[in-house]
Amino acid sequence: MSADRDRQPSPPPRWTAECVDDFVAHLERERDRSEHTIRAYSGDVRACLAWCAAEGCDDLTEVSLSLLRAWLGSLAADGAARATLSRRSAAIRSFFAWARRTGRVEVDPALRLASPKRQRTLPEVLSRESAAGVLDVAAVAADDDDPVHLRNRAVLELLYATGIRVGELTGLDVDDVDRARRVVRVLGKGRKERVVPYGAPADQALGEWLERGRPRLAAEASGAALFLGRRGRRVDPRQVRDVVHALLAHVPDAPDVGPHGLRHSAATHLLEGGADLRMVQELLGHSSLATTQIYTHVSLDRLRRSYEQAHPRA
Repeated sequence: MSADRDRQPSPPPRWTAECVDDFVAHLERERDRSEHTIRAYSGDVRACLAWCAAEGCDDLTEVSLSLLRAWLGSLAADGAARATLSRRSAAIRSFFAWARRTGRVEVDPALRLASPKRQRTLPEVLSRESAAGVLDVAAVAADDDDPVHLRNRAVLELLYATGIRVGELTGLDVDDVDRARRVVRVLGKGRKERVVPYGAPADQALGEWLERGRPRLAAEASGAALFLGRRGRRVDPRQVRDVVHALLAHVPDAPDVGPHGLRHSAATHLLEGGADLRMVQELLGHSSLATTQIYTHVSLDRLRRSYEQAHPRA
């Protein structure tokens, strides 16, 4: 094995491509993984195996635990974040577990491959005033009756009202919205379905979009999509991110949080208003309560800052 880390990895050999293609088919057909996960895992595995090939491996069976650790070490040395290293470790473990089950290797070299612990950072959230401010900006823009501005207002109101992910929002169809009960049916991670309520302001914005905005953009390519772009196609997450960033730029002192920041803000404001943690877990679609608990830390952190600013003996 060469110790030269400065050279560029050689092109992936044929055995690498065939293995990864079969692994991707497994993720799609048997594991029903999301498109995002499949894309990330396949990229991670291809990168790892190409690196191993550059280090002298001629076959999958020649990959060792020490080599996998060296690969992760090279990534860390290049400045990869802990979250990235954790995901890549998970991808490699998943790949070699599959390779072992399917007889491609006799021994799983990634069985004892550890993941670096992720640093749990507190998400940046909007204050209640900033959240109201960006919704006001969207409402004022929608006064010109431009269908895209009507859509943008409905998008922001629904994101903040429900705390759903941007991918969940863009995947919504018209029939997923029950305006009579003011709930929306969401298909979340792992294709798990949940029903999330929303309030009167979001319903008003949705009504105006459905009655005056969507019909003017709808085209043959629209299908059942709830939110459309100017060309009549289903809006994509990138467009929604651009909209949120652009509208937040008009709110003084508001952090540039994006759609996921609206999700964080919704969860934090719910807990600050007295909502039960398990109710927030259900609304957000978290599989683990531990994931939801980070929002209690956000609330406590904000309370501590307010205390230190206001109390004379803080």
